[in-house]
Order: sequence, then structure tokens, then C-alpha cells
Amino acid sequence: MAEDPFSGLFLVFWIVMIFFYPRMALMQIVWKLEESVKNLEDMSRNSKKIVLRQISEKPTEKMKSAVDRMVEFFAVEPVSLDPYGIIPKLEHIVNAEEDKMKYSIEQITPGMNGEKRANVLMGVAGAMAVNQIAKIVKHFLVMIKKTKNIQLAMVLQMQLPMIERVAKAMYRGTEYLATGQPVGDSVGPLVAAKLIGSGNAKLIEQDTITAAASYNGRKLIVMKALGPGGRLGKFGRAVEAVLRKHRITRIITIDAAAKLEGEKTGSVAEGVGVAMGGIGVERAQIENVSIRNRIPLDNIVVKMSQEEAITAMPMAVKNSIPAVTEAIDRLLELTRKGDRILVIGVGNTSGVGNSSKDLKKTLGVIEKNARKEEAEKRKRREENKKFLKRLLGATEEED
Repeated sequence: MAEDPFSGLFLVFWIVMIFFYPRMALMQIVWKLEESVKNLEDMSRNSKKIVLRQISEKPTEKMKSAVDRMVEFFAVEPVSLDPYGIIPKLEHIVNAEEDKMKYSIEQITPGMNGEKRANVLMGVAGAMAVNQIAKIVKHFLVMIKKTKNIQLAMVLQMQLPMIERVAKAMYRGTEYLATGQPVGDSVGPLVAAKLIGSGNAKLIEQDTITAAASYNGRKLIVMKALGPGGRLGKFGRAVEAVLRKHRITRIITIDAAAKLEGEKTGSVAEGVGVAMGGIGVERAQIENVSIRNRIPLDNIVVKMSQEEAITAMPMAVKNSIPAVTEAIDRLLELTRKGDRILVIGVGNTSGVGNSSKDLKKTLGVIEKNARKEEAEKRKRREENKKFLKRLLGATEEED
């Protein structure tokens, strides 16, 4: 019986594929990774340009060099083998980092006002994040090309959609923060400004203000970061200063919180503890002082995605303010009339002033940006529909 020639050909093809398919797959993955790295590096360069545009319309080489240095700036974590005393160490490092960055910006913006400098500093923070993501992805790409490690390439390829999603959000957030516009994370300061009303806010700690307000028969001390420039405030030390002067019966923190996929943006939740992000220094300080004084800690959070927190505040977040106010009313029912309560609007105060006087302008900017974001989403949906129609049309012609 004659041997089938195709079976021998298939066997040769199968043997060849065993040896060459992994290399072909690696080449395809590397090609995709190279495209992604190029896009990430473009975003990194453009984010630095966004910051430079806020400094000067015609930036000098000195300005460009200074921004490059700031974007590459890093802080070394303190030794934590012995956890006792780690909070003061972290606070010291964070303060040193902030002071160095502020000094660097002051050197290249001698005539700029403090609010705009604060925005530039926030823009630099966004550019630093985009630059770091681009460098890390490129690091793994070069390692994959050197070692020909297909397992590492596949792991990076699987993570790439999430990495690109974060990088794009940070890139877009850089522009919003550098230009001092309200972002999703500004919801805490926005509520605080509304509670302050026409009250007189005073600086109590670095970049942190407080104002007294009467609300439902209670005496509120409202705290937020100094605005409208992009700042985060120093709430730990500020709370300690308030408690040295006043007898506080309750502390309420209001902040943005990362939502789970499937949860609605702008949904409001209540809990206990200090709602505050970051590395934990200020949260620990507030917790320690509340324990010493036996003060209950309540929190109210507005849920949103990580992208929404650092880009234009969505209308759903802005529309959640009445629900936050209702949550405050419920918490105040746990207190007595005449009690003094500390309410902290946690978050980036970018684009949010220090009283209700500036709220009309802020809300107008939020609505304008939300319309712009919605228009861009509609445009992307239309482009996707057109692409699918062309793709389906081409498939039908081939059939």
C-alpha cells in the first residue's frame, strides 16, 4: 500500500512548528510590546510638554532640563525592619520630597503666583507617573528581547491592557491637574467648600485651612486643603492643632473611593474610620489622636473609578453632593445640639475654592468638562461603529 505523501509533509510541518512557533509567537508579542512602549513614551514626552506650557509659552532649555529632573525625581523609603517610629520617618521623607519639588518649581517660575505653582506641581506628579510606567514597561521589553523569555512576554502582554488604561488616565489627568480643573478626587473639598459657605477660612497648617460653620444646631469646624490650586493638605497635623484648641465630639471624613466594576459612579457609602488615601502617615496621625481623645471616626465616600478620580469630575459625582449632605445629616443625629464636629473634605482641591462664593464657577467648569468628555465618548463610539461596518462589509465582499 502506497504511503500518503501528505502525512509525511504534515509530520515535517509539525516538527518545524514545534521548534519555530515559540519564536514566531515571541516575535509577534515583542512587536506589540514595542508599539505600546512607543505610545507610552509619547505620552510621557507630551505630559512634560503640558507642564512646560503652564510654566511658559516659550520654555527655555533650563526649564526643560528642570522638568526632566523633576520627572526623574524619587524618594527612598525609610528602613522599616523595626516598625516602631516608622510614621515619623515616612512623614519626614514625604515632607522633604515636597519641599524639594516646590523649591525646584520656584526656581523656574519666579513670577508665578502660589495657586498656579500648586497646579504645576500636581502636573509634574502626573508626568512622573506616566514616565515611570513607560520606563518599567520598556525595562521588561528589553529584558524579554535579551533573554527570549516567552513566558515573561506573555505575562506582560496579559497585563498590558490594564497598564495602558492607567497610563492613559494619568496622561489625561496631567492636563486637568496642571491647568487647575476639578477632578473626581475633588469631591471632598467641594462638599467642604459648600459647608463653609460664606465663612472666613484660616490657614491652620501647611496648605490646610479650617472654617467655623453652624449646621443643624451643631458647630462644625470644616477642614480642607487650601484652594483653588491643586493641593492635598496636611490633615494629620491640622487635626492635632484643632484638638488642642477645641473639644471635638466626632470626626467625619469625606473622600472619593475606588468603586468596584459594576458599581455606579457617584454612589455614596457610609462607614467608620478615616477615609483617606496616600501612604498612611496622616491617617495614622488622625487615628492616634482620636484614640487618645476617644473621638468616634465616621466617613462618607463617593465611589468612582481610578480614571475618574484623576480626570474631569463626572456629572454623576457632582450630582452626588445632595446624597453626601443627607449622609452628614444622619451622622449628626448621633450627636447633640451644641456639639462641635470636625468635618474634613479629603482629596485634591484642584479647581475648588475655599468657600461657597467660588462654587458657581467651579460647578460651571465641571459641567463644561463633563459635556466635553461625553462628546469624546460619543465620537469614539461612532468611530468604532464605522470601523465594524467597514470590517463586516469587507468580510461580506470576500464571501
